[in-house]
Amino acid sequence: MSAILETVGVGRKYGDFVALEDVSLSIAEGELVSIVGPNGAGKTTLVNVLTGLLKPTAGVVRFRGEDIAGIGPVMLARRGMARAFQLVHIFPAMSVGQTIAVAVISQEWKGLSFFRDVSRDESVRARVHEVASIFGLEKKLETEARHLSQGEKKLLDIASAFALKPEVILLDEPTSGVSSADKHGIMRNVVDASKKAGVKAIILVEHDMDLVAEYSTRIVALTAGRVLADRPPKEFFGDPEIVAAIVGRMVGRLAKEA
Repeated sequence: MSAILETVGVGRKYGDFVALEDVSLSIAEGELVSIVGPNGAGKTTLVNVLTGLLKPTAGVVRFRGEDIAGIGPVMLARRGMARAFQLVHIFPAMSVGQTIAVAVISQEWKGLSFFRDVSRDESVRARVHEVASIFGLEKKLETEARHLSQGEKKLLDIASAFALKPEVILLDEPTSGVSSADKHGIMRNVVDASKKAGVKAIILVEHDMDLVAEYSTRIVALTAGRVLADRPPKEFFGDPEIVAAIVGRMVGRLAKEA
């Protein structure tokens, strides 16, 4: 199966510090690939490279066969790849409808002056309602984001990314700060929404190993900026050395933070 997104020999340095070294991975249509690893493993740097925020100092990043290194998240979104950003925390006073509309407008190249008149644009309103209904937020369109529950805020962030009509979506710890009871609900919602919206692949950065085990088709484990493992969940969790190297360190970090 051909890759929709791939990195070949990607490296990233900050001065003398090596954040990523010789990272090669390939993501095909239909996959949900989780990226895991302890703090300092290089996950954030890899995510920023994949989404065009950072240009690698070595190697190539391709989306649909085109080099996307450093093009930035806005241009990348217009090519079909989106990252969920925490707009709720940036614009807490905006309503649910307005938050989703920001993404719709940016995708349709409509100017900010138009945003002031968004309620009069039928195509934008229709798209906002469509996205909100997929995530169960259609009854909250007039609610200010700051008044949502933590789980609803997470869904709104993800919904805004879906409003960009991506082929590939990257989710960076979409369930952080959410109760254990709500985490699986959010992930099921995301997976179902992806199918409805025509999303072809999902990249998930997540520290909750229960979610990683249940929803991933593959798990890419990073340590010290390099790929330690790239395996299906059964093989990943069936290897004691990998579990000790990755999961053990992550559990230790969480225990120290508790």
